[in-house]
Amino acid sequence: MPAETKVLLFDLGRVLVDFDHLRAAQRIAAFCSKTPREIYDMFFESPVTIAFEAGKISPEDFYLQVKQALDLKLSYASFAPIWDDIFYLSAKNRAVFGLANLLRRHYKTALLSNINILHYEYLKKNFPVFGIFDNIFLSFELGLVKPDKQLYSLVVARLGVLPEEIFYIDDRQELVESASSLGIRGCVFTGFDQLTASLKAGGINFFQPQKSPSLQQRDF
Repeated sequence: MPAETKVLLFDLGRVLVDFDHLRAAQRIAAFCSKTPREIYDMFFESPVTIAFEAGKISPEDFYLQVKQALDLKLSYASFAPIWDDIFYLSAKNRAVFGLANLLRRHYKTALLSNINILHYEYLKKNFPVFGIFDNIFLSFELGLVKPDKQLYSLVVARLGVLPEEIFYIDDRQELVESASSLGIRGCVFTGFDQLTASLKAGGINFFQPQKSPSLQQRDF
């Protein structure tokens, strides 16, 4: 029988908010000689981007490394809004938000995200996602990025529960596997129906929904 779940731990990207890095790459390409695909391959999931997500370099230092690598003809003030403009909400995001808002009445809810400070500040301003979580764990604040097991161990310690009392939802298999190696239960998110089935299989009780706040992108 599964352990009693005390914490539901949600990933952010492609679970609660969708994103498309290629959108930024296409706009940046207008200010350098690289193609959008070359820009995407150079900077998304690259060492410099991972260092930025781990809080090891500042936004200004990140920009300077991008500028040098691309010979970019774009100021920092113009670069930052392009870098940030990759997020959008899908129907599945809204459904997961509504479910998390429902379940938080009966379980502690937490968020764990690999994210840089620019994207976090942008999302906090434009996408009201964070307010339903009891605990928020951000890579740039903690100095660690998923799938580092140290990060998951730190999250478990700060939540004050046993690993098996956490149910973790993430869209990437390797991240769920890293967490599971420490005893954290969870599932790989592929869609809302799959998520509800996985939660039920994990022993999470569902309750009669009440009116919950809608997740809407703010105009900006």
